[in-house]
Amino acid sequence: MSADGGELERTLGFLEAMTLGGGTMIGAGIFILPGIAAESAGPASAVSYAIAGFVALLAALSLSELATGMPIAGGSYHYVNRALGGLFGAVVGWGMWTGLMFASAFYMIGFGQYLVEPIPFLDGRGFVVGLGLVGLLLLLGVNYYGTEESSAFQNVTIGTETAIILVFVAVGLFFIDTGNLEPFAPFGAGGIVATTGIVFISFLGFEIIATVAGEIKNPSRIIPLSMILSVVLVTILYVLVMLVSTGVIPFESLGESPIPVSDVAVVYLGPAGVVAIVFAAIIAAISSSNSSILAASRVIYAMGRDGVVTDWFNVSHPRFYTPHRAIAATGGVTALLILVGLEVETIIALLAEAASFSFLVAYSLVHVSLVVFRRAEPDGYDPSFALPRPLYPAVPILGVVLSLVVVSQMATVVVVIGSAIVGFGVLWYAAYTRGRVVSEGLLREAIRGEPVEPYRVVVPVANPATQHGLLRLAAASATANADRGPPELVAVNVTPVAHPSPLQNLEADRADHQRDLLENAHDIAAAMDVTLRTRAVVASDVGEAILEVLEEEAADEVVIGWDGTLEHDGHVFGTAVDTVVREARCDVSLVDLRDETIGTPVALVAPGPNGPVVAHQAVEFAAVDGTVPTLLNVQSPGAGSDSDAETRGREVVTDAAETAGLDPDEYDVRVVVDDDVGRAVVEATHEYDTVCVGLSGRPEGTRIPFGTVTERVVGDVPCNLALIRGA
Repeated sequence: MSADGGELERTLGFLEAMTLGGGTMIGAGIFILPGIAAESAGPASAVSYAIAGFVALLAALSLSELATGMPIAGGSYHYVNRALGGLFGAVVGWGMWTGLMFASAFYMIGFGQYLVEPIPFLDGRGFVVGLGLVGLLLLLGVNYYGTEESSAFQNVTIGTETAIILVFVAVGLFFIDTGNLEPFAPFGAGGIVATTGIVFISFLGFEIIATVAGEIKNPSRIIPLSMILSVVLVTILYVLVMLVSTGVIPFESLGESPIPVSDVAVVYLGPAGVVAIVFAAIIAAISSSNSSILAASRVIYAMGRDGVVTDWFNVSHPRFYTPHRAIAATGGVTALLILVGLEVETIIALLAEAASFSFLVAYSLVHVSLVVFRRAEPDGYDPSFALPRPLYPAVPILGVVLSLVVVSQMATVVVVIGSAIVGFGVLWYAAYTRGRVVSEGLLREAIRGEPVEPYRVVVPVANPATQHGLLRLAAASATANADRGPPELVAVNVTPVAHPSPLQNLEADRADHQRDLLENAHDIAAAMDVTLRTRAVVASDVGEAILEVLEEEAADEVVIGWDGTLEHDGHVFGTAVDTVVREARCDVSLVDLRDETIGTPVALVAPGPNGPVVAHQAVEFAAVDGTVPTLLNVQSPGAGSDSDAETRGREVVTDAAETAGLDPDEYDVRVVVDDDVGRAVVEATHEYDTVCVGLSGRPEGTRIPFGTVTERVVGDVPCNLALIRGA
């Protein structure tokens, strides 16, 4: 498909996923934040890292289930948007995008610090910011070219820096002075929790795995394994790094250093160790920022896909299959944040904590989304990894509580910045997103608990803008059967693609069509008090795709458009329609709308299994314009009198109506007695706006039966026409 289709290629394996996740966590945070953490919590900063890691692990468990159920680009944003609707999706989307850019700017300023500090002739914040901008520009180029290339770059850098950190910890354990660990928590429990908010940025890597889920091979296995394993291993490593750092150097001295790990390494590794740490810190900052840019661009890309922002962002490069516009926008804003470092002295801590705030809020909503998905059980959500009891619901509940506790202890300025981003998301939704979003969320279904099975009508729509009449008929059919279940309309658009590639993420095309369906069908559904859902499918065989939707939805009825002609190149109604008529296990209505006005329908009722179905369908269609349908039977006089024939005809109509469960006041009865049944039917139907006729019987094999009367009606009636086939 073209680049305008928004395709992302699945190229990332387990090693790439682990290096994207673990590499971001074993990143700049491990070299820059120990000084800030030690200054805020003392040696107990190791406990802060452990708490942050536990909060991250809870989020990783919830995300693992959600990501294996919906492995597409967007991560937490997509899951919240799908579960809680466009309002919360906008809040989390903007929060995640800004949070990842805060993180990337933080990493790049750290990159500049570790380059400037060891070199005597380089000094000043200008050099730090300038080097950060240069590094950012290089990373934007790598991401623009492709995720496979950027992740291959990650593999090399992460392996090197991890080896250096392991040596730092292994040797440093033998140089810990236990006296430096006293007092262990000089600022009490409040200092530990507050520091947790600062260092939580160190654990954003696992989220990046979920954010690029649309590009991961074998997502059902690789996503949960890489997310959970990366969080556990990195948490252990961070705790050891903090114990070594605060055990070798007093925490007061560590807090004053812009390059704390380098100052620790010089004590027991000497100049060579310092050079190794500086090198590791530089590549760590680069790899962490690279992962954050990669993830941030996928968030704004997904927001464009869902209509939260303009779909200008939802375009992939025609050659590299990367979201190049989203990458450019992400890079531009990140560069501005780095430039702020020229004016704000505490920019490092501020960026780190602001990023943490955004993600803690997002993860709280992710936990809520998991509960919503579990309770609503939407179609198509079938995760290969599911939290077992008692982890569910303990994990999401504890995750929400701990996330909010950490947020409550953050600095006031950070809470103000984070709240402003949340407020912006709300305002953006109200001013721009409302009415454009594809999904209204699953919250209502989840609150209702065990759902009552609806009466579900599926309507395949080729062009939503021109098929309002078809949507109105389908909505009327659903409403007329409210006694059998809450009425639900499922509008479906099938985009035919000759050879859809399994390596491509086609969610963008589907979302575009869903958005069109939603915009055109929303008012119709609201006016008739029908629950509306939209689906969009990309498939090589339209008929088979519609059948698959009917099976998945357990449809009670399908209303499908038809051009009103017979015999299409060896097919009765057309390739796709023939497939549906032959094989659908529900009631089928083929509708040729020659006029938008449904008006007063007439149903040709004859003896047989289709009679009640045709009669009921006429009553359903009459609800569109509030009319009373006529149930028509045509009798040949035979050997008896006309009155005998009329009596027989009324008995046929009455029996069919009773079988259909219709009350006498819901329809009028008309019997025509004529030797030429076909002519009489055609003449009688000229007085009505819509004609409903039954097919002669259930299709057998490849044959679709219809009688001569039906064929004559199809050819001669000038008004709307519906051919009905019972289940």
